[in-house]
Amino acid sequence: MAKVVVAMSGGVDSSVAAVLLKQQGHDVTGMMLRLWSEPGKEDSNRCCTPDSMAQARRVAAVLDIPFYVIDAKEIFHKTVVAYFLDGYANGQTPNPCLACNRQIRWEFLLNHALALGADFMATGHYVRKQVSSDGRQLLLRAVDPAKDQSYVLHVLTQEKLARALFPVGEYKKSEIRDLAEAQGLSVARRPDSQDLCFLAGEDYRGFLQRNSPQILSDGEIVDRTGKVLGKHNGLPNYTIGQRKGLGLTSPEPLYVLAKDAATNTLIVGEAGELGASELQAVNVNWTAGITRTEPFRAFVKTRYTAAPAPANVMPASEPTQVRIKFDTPQRDITPGQAAVFYEDDLVIGGGLIVPSIEENL
Repeated sequence: MAKVVVAMSGGVDSSVAAVLLKQQGHDVTGMMLRLWSEPGKEDSNRCCTPDSMAQARRVAAVLDIPFYVIDAKEIFHKTVVAYFLDGYANGQTPNPCLACNRQIRWEFLLNHALALGADFMATGHYVRKQVSSDGRQLLLRAVDPAKDQSYVLHVLTQEKLARALFPVGEYKKSEIRDLAEAQGLSVARRPDSQDLCFLAGEDYRGFLQRNSPQILSDGEIVDRTGKVLGKHNGLPNYTIGQRKGLGLTSPEPLYVLAKDAATNTLIVGEAGELGASELQAVNVNWTAGITRTEPFRAFVKTRYTAAPAPANVMPASEPTQVRIKFDTPQRDITPGQAAVFYEDDLVIGGGLIVPSIEENL
């Protein structure tokens, strides 16, 4: 029997994770983070509303397990929210869930769990974990491909994975809801939260306007040759591949090709110019525990919702950098998102997509 802290959110997945671990005979404790919210929006933060906290407490009471709330407001703002704002300030489209999993869940919260004497920390993420014959910790895609969350957990190191348990990854979402219902849990049919927690259900542009208005300054829209075609109203208001809402008149439809934060310029072009066959990624974490030094074949995801695409992954002399060449051009490669490489269901590793030299000509 192991002592396991379950990171609870008041949702069905983490609640059933606690149920499954208790059924397996583990000594289970529930722990929930109180995260930062904009002043006046505390009731809307998807991860820690008063209702979510009440739901988590209720589940803990039903399961007869201890439950603690940890204040993480300050560190969450300094790391996750700052990461989000800085990413947009640099002309990127950041994925704050990557920073949250790396620094909040699997650093800050894990340290609190270990301080309680826990052997493991469990979450309600839809992923699986195995141990290889040579003792490496392997992260694999979930049984339910529609709910798989391995993309955002590629940031976990071998040390963190050794402490991790993912009980719901072996189940389909429908089965998890049925298990919750069978246990009489009030969260059984609770809807999943879809948005970034600190946006409180609001479009990110309004959040940026209130918290970092300077990064929404107007600038020029240009084509690849540098010809000025019009004005934009702030680079964060646009995404790679966007066609509508550019306010431009052109014989052919124009799309967003790139964003140059250094010159506050939006670069557009025709459909034939959209997409790229290569990308560069930095801060690579070799999730599977083997640092690759030779080129290898893999399927690569460039966004959480993107389909994995076949590619050659070419490590640089610096082990935390790679170049990726896809078999076919990919339309939505976006700096600030992650490129995660897979071998079947196994997560080999992943890194942060950065602008290529060619993007900002």
